[in-house]
Amino acid sequence: MIKVNQVSKHFEDYEALKEISCTIPPGCIYGMVGSNGAGKSTFLRLLSGVYQADGGEILFDGEPVWENPGVKQYITLVPDELYFMGGASLERMAALYATFYPNFSRERYEYLTETFGLNPKKSTNTFSKGMKRQAAILLALSAHPKYLFLDETFDGLDPVMRHLVKSLICEDVLERQSTAIITSHSLRELEDTCDQLALLHKGGLVLESDIQNLRTTQFKVQVAFHETYTEKKFAELPVLHYSKRGSVASLIVRGDRDEIAAKIAAMNPVLMDILPLSLEEIFTYEMEALGYVFDPSGYGFAEGEGEKK
Repeated sequence: MIKVNQVSKHFEDYEALKEISCTIPPGCIYGMVGSNGAGKSTFLRLLSGVYQADGGEILFDGEPVWENPGVKQYITLVPDELYFMGGASLERMAALYATFYPNFSRERYEYLTETFGLNPKKSTNTFSKGMKRQAAILLALSAHPKYLFLDETFDGLDPVMRHLVKSLICEDVLERQSTAIITSHSLRELEDTCDQLALLHKGGLVLESDIQNLRTTQFKVQVAFHETYTEKKFAELPVLHYSKRGSVASLIVRGDRDEIAAKIAAMNPVLMDILPLSLEEIFTYEMEALGYVFDPSGYGFAEGEGEKK
């Protein structure tokens, strides 16, 4: 289990993370989304012990990660900016990983090399961007880490490789009860993979939830009545968003689906449809409820007025 308690990180000209707190259970795929500069990469580097926190604490099963080789040997990080030794082949990189990670599996490495279709004797300098990403991921998975951290996981990967990487991450978590934290700019890339999702904005954790809970407790209701009505008609319902076109109102509601459906049915509507929401829609309305306007296409935020930044 990873426990992050009131963790902050400052650099010379800005505060990258502001008192972040979360608990990430074992056997979990934890997704993190946010705009550029939100603090996602800094968060992963702190968890990996690359950076030292300026405040708060990070514990892995009760032990701190900073300057603790006993914890770090079970963590692999695939950063956004990949690094390979100059001119090193994949084979040479595997030998390096085997030196640092006691659980490194040669059998797993050979299987994944063949699965990804990479030449292990070829210099990584000759690899394309996508091939380098594949190489870094297969090396990390071959280390059989207890904690797997991937920054901008799917950057540069084609759809086939994205599907393969998702499958491998899920397989690793299910079979070995490892913990994976993956970041991405795309909610669509994470919603069918992660168990939990967190949204970072300006160094703060503004939203964190179990995906299943998000999907089952928020939904859209389209409703119409014979009589004229306004938003006040639904004052007793937990409405996150209200809009009306003609005689049909659209409500984004949070709560128990059956209870809310019964309350609206008791109002004798002439039309009532209950529709599921996409993850992007859920995040949009959750952010609005927190006082932000959230643009899922570009991850722009604004407080109050909703001007895209």
